[in-house]
Formats: sequence, structure tokens, C-alpha cells
Amino acid sequence: MIQDITEKLDNSYVPDAVPSVNDTLFCFRGMDVLASDDMNCPFPTIGKVECSDQPIYLFSIGSRRFFLTLDDDAQAPDKYRYVSVRALRRHPDALKKELYALFTAFHLYKWYSSGRFCGSCGAPTAPDSNERALRCTKCSAIEYPRIAPAVIVGVTNGDKLLVTRYAKGRGVGFDALVAGFSEIGETLEQTAEREVMEEVGLHVKNLRYYKSQPWGLSGTMLAGFYCDVDGDDTITLDETELSSAIWTKREDIVGQPDDMSLTSEMMKIFRDGKD
Repeated sequence: MIQDITEKLDNSYVPDAVPSVNDTLFCFRGMDVLASDDMNCPFPTIGKVECSDQPIYLFSIGSRRFFLTLDDDAQAPDKYRYVSVRALRRHPDALKKELYALFTAFHLYKWYSSGRFCGSCGAPTAPDSNERALRCTKCSAIEYPRIAPAVIVGVTNGDKLLVTRYAKGRGVGFDALVAGFSEIGETLEQTAEREVMEEVGLHVKNLRYYKSQPWGLSGTMLAGFYCDVDGDDTITLDETELSSAIWTKREDIVGQPDDMSLTSEMMKIFRDGKD
């Protein structure tokens, strides 16, 4: 998965971190990021970028430090251009370490960008001096980074796995599993049961936890579960969510085009008979 890298990401908050010219800088415009074609080190260093604000320290991976600018007019040399964050995931030479840093930075970028003003009184916010938080400059209301819990569900039926495809227009053209966000007052197990019922009309049993994954693209913490179909295995498709859902034999599972996601790993685990 994307977080399976040799040097782990250290997101310890360093409020007084002083950026150097050799630190990596993330520059976003909506869903795009400033990057080059060099997938070994695709993002510019601070010394190469002209931006109007003081870069925000994000995290480190090994000895490499990563910062963020909220200036969406940041400029860099000609070899850099704004490209889709999702397109970089699909780049054939993309490295897990670079994408893990990118997705995590994107998660924080969305939070910092949407939290410029206090949700209680509307006054500007500023980074807190003690922890990763935004504090209102007027009423002192505090906001922490938002992480949405969600589930990935591998529904099994003997030697078959329920393989889905998202509805057209979702921008995902490869196989997936049932997935969805937790609702208020739900446990993760209840989320898994509800999402399966809503998307494919099936009851499930023997729910068992597999593994978790942070997924910065959607600001989520994913929890993976396997379970068995309970009773009738007739699929009733929710066409607003999915374009297809098919019981697929182990040997016929194709999987996803990369090994970045929890979904991809769970499909391969079942295909190889290791679930």
C-alpha cells in the first residue's frame, strides 16, 4: 500500500520550523499540484519557487522535510507545471514515497485552505503555536485536521469475491470493492453492513477486520473488512453508486493497475487465497 515505505512519515508538529532552500514545497491549485516529470523527485524545493506567503511545515520523511504554500499563484522554473494529483497516482514511474507525501500534503492543504476563517464567528484563523490546529484570532475557537472514517468491504461467497465498478462520472475506471463513509453514531462494523446493503442489496455475516490505511485524496482513514454473504446472493445494484457488481472467482480477479490502495491489496489477498 502507499504507506508501505522504508522511511516512515513523521508528522510531529514543529510550529517554529524554518524552511531552507532545499526543503520540498507543495504548491496546489485545487486538484492540481506543481510537479516535474522526474518521478524520483517530482516536487520543487523552496529555493526554486516564488510564493507570497510563509511556507507551512507539514512533516518529514527521513531527513527530508516538506512544506506547504497556500499561494495558488506560486511560480517555479519551466520544467515544473500544474498537473492533476490523481494523474500522478497513475504515472507508471511514480514512487510510493513521493505519492504518500503528496496525498498527505493534499489532505492538509484542503484543511488549511478551508479553515482560513472561523466557523463560529467568521474571523481569520492562524496556526496554533502548540499543536497542529487552527485557532480563531478573535474568539479562540480551535479546529483540528478533519479525518473521515470509511470502510472497504471484501464480500466473499465461497471462492468468489464481489468485485465492483464505480458509476460513470466518478473518474475511476478499474475494479473496486464496496466502500463508503461512516455515518454519525455508527460503528465501523455497522458501516460495512449498511454499505453492502445499500450498494448491492446483500446481508453479510462473519465480519472480520483486515487492515487500515490513511487516504489523503479523500481525507479518510480507511478500515478494511472481509465478510461472507448471508443467505440470498442475488445482487441488487444501486446504479447511482455503482455501474456493476459481479461475483468473481479467485483466478479471474484482475485487481487494480497499481498496489497503492487498501482495496488493491485486499483483492490480491483474496485472489491468492490468503484472506
